[in-house]
Amino acid sequence: MMNELTGKWKKCMEIIRDNIDDRSFEAWFKPIHPVSFENNTLTIEVPSQFYYEWIEEHYIDLLKKTIRSVFGSGTKLSYKIKLINSQENHTSIQLPSNEKQVIYNPPVDIPPQILSAQGKSIHPFIVPGIQKVKINSNLVETLNFENFVEGDCNRLSRSAGLAIAKNPGKTSFNPFFVYSDAGLGKTHLAHAIGIEIKRNFPDKIVYYIQAQEFLNHFIDALKDNSINDFVYFYQMLDVLILDDVHCFNNKPKTQEVFFQIFNTLHQKGKQIILTADKPPSDLQGFEERLLSRFKWGLTADLQIPDLETRIAIIRKKIERDGIQMPENVIEYIASSIISNIRELEGILISLIAHSSFNQTPITVQFAQSLIEQYTKTVKEEIPLETIYKIVCKYFDISPTEVLSKKRKRELVEARQIIMYLAKRYTKKSMESIGKELGGRDHSTVLYAIKTVKNLMETDKRFRADVEEIEKLLKS
Repeated sequence: MMNELTGKWKKCMEIIRDNIDDRSFEAWFKPIHPVSFENNTLTIEVPSQFYYEWIEEHYIDLLKKTIRSVFGSGTKLSYKIKLINSQENHTSIQLPSNEKQVIYNPPVDIPPQILSAQGKSIHPFIVPGIQKVKINSNLVETLNFENFVEGDCNRLSRSAGLAIAKNPGKTSFNPFFVYSDAGLGKTHLAHAIGIEIKRNFPDKIVYYIQAQEFLNHFIDALKDNSINDFVYFYQMLDVLILDDVHCFNNKPKTQEVFFQIFNTLHQKGKQIILTADKPPSDLQGFEERLLSRFKWGLTADLQIPDLETRIAIIRKKIERDGIQMPENVIEYIASSIISNIRELEGILISLIAHSSFNQTPITVQFAQSLIEQYTKTVKEEIPLETIYKIVCKYFDISPTEVLSKKRKRELVEARQIIMYLAKRYTKKSMESIGKELGGRDHSTVLYAIKTVKNLMETDKRFRADVEEIEKLLKS
């Protein structure tokens, strides 16, 4: 039976490979494994929630048509999402295709004794029979101070981080609020502080978490009626590092519970480290009492690195990876990519990979061709503001009404088209698109994208409207 399933799945992969480019196939389909075919339902295992969401958004029509042609019409699709813990054991959670459900992936290395059969994390301080277990801090060891290059752009923040690591919770830098645009090192600095604290104080409980994951924890606690346990877990930490706190905007219940946690930790002299894309004074959709607490300690920003710092970042990266690169190439890359450290490192990785795969020496000309390809792609992006202005003008409706909560049919339709086009013509995440279009969540954006795609296939008038708007965007 398993041989038959494997054979049919191999046939599916051959069909899909013929319909998409090799890079997409290698990235999104090769890691998938068939699990079972029972009761006319094919179950496949994907590596993470991100894979599930990406396939559902970008390839679901192709995937469903393919499996139905091979396994028979009416075949249903179900996913298993792999969860991995420190003992290299595998657990999975199962959900049908397109089912609306919050999926929580526990951090890697959660101790197996605090992982339930459903794959949800149980707060380790409340597991019966366990007084206290070692908490995985979720820190990435390579994101340390040794790999964090100092420059004028980050000197204050880096120095403050080192001071905190020597005396967490006891300096005037509590909370430590770091803000910057994307890709300038907020997350790296947050991890570096946590790692340094663990080196200096091995017994302290340091916990790094992204704001979205904190929100998922909170949703789980609401479902399980275990809010007290949730709060208790966070209040027992010595150091809480919360990344991208701006994700809490327009979420009053999450802000309320975080307010309780913040107060308790601060009163106990525990260290709080927060990152965001804006300073507290510019954050929208937050309770004033929470914003005032964000300002209690030190607020510091990370700025765009100057040329010397960018050169130092490249040198540090290639030295760490044991790569040889001519000095003129280093200077060319540093001069060409100026606004984002993440993009700088991405270009560097691509350059090294292309050179290695193609057995091509790294020269300025080679770097130039790669960077030109990259910048051409970037220029094709259309600002979200431009998209919704053109859509509003096309349908003769007010931008204010589109961003409102009104549910008139023409407003909903325009709003969904904006979300669809924003996902297609910008590099923004669904969460970011939803936030900018009236504080909506990513599931609303995902639903809008699927609705527009379906209507374009079934409604000629609707498809003509969308195609005409796209022409206006490109003109």
